[in-house]
Amino acid sequence: MNILILGIGNILFQDEGIGAHFIHYLDEKYDFISQKNSVSLIDGGTLAQRLIPEIVKYDELIVIDCIDADNSKAGDVYFFDYRKAPSYINWQGSAHEIEMLQTLNMIDMNKDLPQTQVLGVIPKRIGDDTTFELSDEIIKAVKVMEDLIVKYLLTLDVQMKIINKNTTIEEISLISFKREIKNGPKI
Repeated sequence: MNILILGIGNILFQDEGIGAHFIHYLDEKYDFISQKNSVSLIDGGTLAQRLIPEIVKYDELIVIDCIDADNSKAGDVYFFDYRKAPSYINWQGSAHEIEMLQTLNMIDMNKDLPQTQVLGVIPKRIGDDTTFELSDEIIKAVKVMEDLIVKYLLTLDVQMKIINKNTTIEEISLISFKREIKNGPKI
């Protein structure tokens, strides 16, 4: 099985960039090991519909993005099946929410959408200033996000070996714009 972990977000707008930063964080910190499956990471930025040709190549998709949810607070993390999204979840937590939601809907309408999970986090700051810095709430949420990804990948027979235990999301957020992902295709 081919698995894609896709980070979405505009890294110039504070917490809005967490999906993209998180992909670079995983890439820097872990090696993915499986005898049966492959894992690719893509920093999808705000490409949305331009990602369709890449997304449809995979059997399993995990989208990392900002979302919004009823009765939530900054830093809350949600993990759900895209096709069974709880009614209290929406995509209004980011500056690009409609584009990514529309992209997934378009792929689904064409019956090409892989099994899709969403790892969403509630942002605190979006677009107040152009900066790579993340809020404390998002920084703390990364541990929960990481634990959820590790547990889910284990169910798909993928082990994650730590190769750089000192990696922090704060450091990655300041350099992710110039990093190339080693565990992913060039898009």
